[in-house]
Amino acid sequence: MKTLALWTALSVCMCGAVKACSVVSRFFTVKKLGSNTGRFANATLVRLSEFLSAGYKKGVRPVKDWRYSTMVSIDLMVYSILNVDEKNQVLTTYVWYRQQWTDEFLVWNPEDFDDVKQISMPTANVWVPDIVINEFVDVGKSPDIPYVYVRSDGLVQNYKPIQVVTACSLNIYNFPFDVQNCSLTFQSWLHTINDINITLMRSPEEVKVDKTVFMNQGEWELLHILSKYKSFSVDNDDYYAEMKFHVVIRRRPLFYTVNLLLPSIFLMVMDIVGFYLPPDSGERVSFKITLLLGYSVFLIIVSDTLPATAIGTPLIGVYFVVCMALLVISLTETVLIVRLVHKQDLQSHVPQWVKHLVLDKATMLLCIRNRMSCSLLARDSDLARYKENNMNTVRCNHHCETSRDMERGLGVGLPVRDTTPPVMDNILHEVSSIRQFLEKREACRDIAKDWLQVGYVLDVLLFRVYLLAMLAYSITLGTLWSVWQYA
Repeated sequence: MKTLALWTALSVCMCGAVKACSVVSRFFTVKKLGSNTGRFANATLVRLSEFLSAGYKKGVRPVKDWRYSTMVSIDLMVYSILNVDEKNQVLTTYVWYRQQWTDEFLVWNPEDFDDVKQISMPTANVWVPDIVINEFVDVGKSPDIPYVYVRSDGLVQNYKPIQVVTACSLNIYNFPFDVQNCSLTFQSWLHTINDINITLMRSPEEVKVDKTVFMNQGEWELLHILSKYKSFSVDNDDYYAEMKFHVVIRRRPLFYTVNLLLPSIFLMVMDIVGFYLPPDSGERVSFKITLLLGYSVFLIIVSDTLPATAIGTPLIGVYFVVCMALLVISLTETVLIVRLVHKQDLQSHVPQWVKHLVLDKATMLLCIRNRMSCSLLARDSDLARYKENNMNTVRCNHHCETSRDMERGLGVGLPVRDTTPPVMDNILHEVSSIRQFLEKREACRDIAKDWLQVGYVLDVLLFRVYLLAMLAYSITLGTLWSVWQYA
């Protein structure tokens, strides 16, 4: 029956029917390709591969009418963020790239090949569009996928993973709360839009929210992928098509918060606590010098962790420098206060304008008059009690010596003579010297007391100014980082 139909079609073909000739030609072609013997005698895929390869020209764009452009559909899914090199401005990602197009020369009837609707073919044997990524700066270690899928209607599917090493303008000012936006631009390097056009396989909304294959356990978190189509011209003559994907990623700041910010905050808190040490002792200076050395060692350790670029400095680096400057200011203030409160180095009286500004105005402003008055009254009472005891002792000794002389004269019946032995002269001279020394020391103590009072008031004033500056600085940075983190 099949032979009768074939001879009928052959006779019609000889009469000039084009459709009948096509049927006869395809029948004999399939028969010829299927006439293999041996181990490929019944291999349908072999017959289909030989059928598709017969007379195929992979160097020619696969369209029958050259006026129609080849539409290439592409898709992108980010699998992992491998490396972000801030110094060299390079982003390394691992993506799943998919592209498909219609090859009009790779079409067959599934009924002629045991209902085979698709077949895998070597990529080197078919035409492949020259679509590249404009931002490529290095060849990544991508696995070689040597095959493409071809469907019976001519649709070619080229799916492959790619390690993409691309240039990206990285903004590290907000480190470690930074968000980076890197673009991957796909376009045909040679063909204009009249030959090759580009479109998306999926809708832009699906591409934007798709995170199904992303491995999100690393330092970076994928926020979304934005896609945008654009046609451009270099010389206002030939236009090219491009599809740009914006990969938006955000750094996870927990590691840097624990290892960079918290130690710095702890050291600054200890610097504030150091102001509660007595300013007239040398322990505060030693304590603040130790803090300054510790912070210097901390900066040396974290210097390799901070990103470095030639075009900018992250805000956290400015934060560390300002903290170091605050520690230096705190140490300078402590040295000045210690210089004021040590009496052995002070010989002149406190100027009246200093007393007026510091002891009157500043104490009222800082609300510390009562505390300073109580401490000074206690010191004055101790000094007065000490002087009174010394004078009573001198008087008592002089009265006792006079009484003994009178008793000694009356006892022997001799007249009392008003004579002063040389020993008494020496004693009175020594007592006078002691009194002069006490008066001089009292004057020095008064000067030291005034300078000590000035030092305490200035210490409180500078501490509160220092605390306000640090609080304002911390609140400003905390607000900025919170806005960047949750924006």
